Amino acid sequence: MDVLNLSSRKRKTYQVHITYSVLWECALGIAAITNTPLIKSLEKPSKYWSDIKESLPKKLLDDLDFVESNNTWKSLLQLLHEKDFAHLSEFVDFIQELPATELKFVCLPFVDLKYETLRRDAALGQEEAINEMQKFTIDNPFFPRYVEFISKVDVVQLREHLISVMTGWYEAVIQKDSEQLHKILQTDFEMKTKMAEKMSPEEFVEWATGGITYLPEPGVNNVLLIPQYIYRPWNIEADVEETKVFYYPIANESITPNDRYTPNNFLILKHKALGDDVRLRIVKLLHEKDRTLQDITEQLNIGKSTIHHHLKILRAANLVEILDSKYSLKRNAVDALSKDLELYLEQ
Repeated sequence: MDVLNLSSRKRKTYQVHITYSVLWECALGIAAITNTPLIKSLEKPSKYWSDIKESLPKKLLDDLDFVESNNTWKSLLQLLHEKDFAHLSEFVDFIQELPATELKFVCLPFVDLKYETLRRDAALGQEEAINEMQKFTIDNPFFPRYVEFISKVDVVQLREHLISVMTGWYEAVIQKDSEQLHKILQTDFEMKTKMAEKMSPEEFVEWATGGITYLPEPGVNNVLLIPQYIYRPWNIEADVEETKVFYYPIANESITPNDRYTPNNFLILKHKALGDDVRLRIVKLLHEKDRTLQDITEQLNIGKSTIHHHLKILRAANLVEILDSKYSLKRNAVDALSKDLELYLEQ
């Protein structure tokens, strides 16, 4: 249905914030190594992960088994969102000093502001609240079981486990490279901060995450971007109070900050995708309006399999997406091309 808009009110958007810390990298590393189904899809090869496992002490391996069984990596991330922790020792002190019920409350997933009382009751171990939270999180693959675990686990055991696995992983995996890792994350943070000044919040989130289109939604006033190296090439999405969180993969040039000539991988993919006359014609067609595969085939008089191949390349470069069974141009990604190139040339 067509709508005649006579309102003078602008659509509200969100504010974007960026933060970084090797502690996020520590918690995400624990999440990665205990996510067996996903680990083969990570950028770091399987041998990297198997070599790490072989080097770890038995106590830490037992802790990681516990993480894999109960998804307590989620607890670590939830706790890290409570404040800015300068050092691991500060994070450990925070966990030790947090009252028992508050520890469980923080570890439980945020669902919606209207369910915060339910979340609080579940942290107190109230069976009805636990069941209700499980119902509200049923669409998540692990939340229902995780809610039950956090609500019923012995808090002394939970506290000791979280401190043990975080400290063990930091000392065994992170500490030796912490300065270099900090520098990499800082480089990406500074680059993203510079680019944020040139874009709208929605354009910037799409650019920083490599293609995620996140539109404003009720109850979300902030988007928090956290650079991560360990989970590349994946973005990880989460929710905390009034905030959407994206742990996004750092750019190539952040890994080699002393090499000013290393281009962003997304910049390469986009320009390669546009370096073909057929794909440019497709982009122009989609700039006019969204189209089906059949529409594009008929307009260009080219075989359907060939068009599909070109569309696949455009989608891989995050220039095109599928909406309502039609191919659609990601206009923010196209608009960001010149800014992306400018950032590369000026670095």
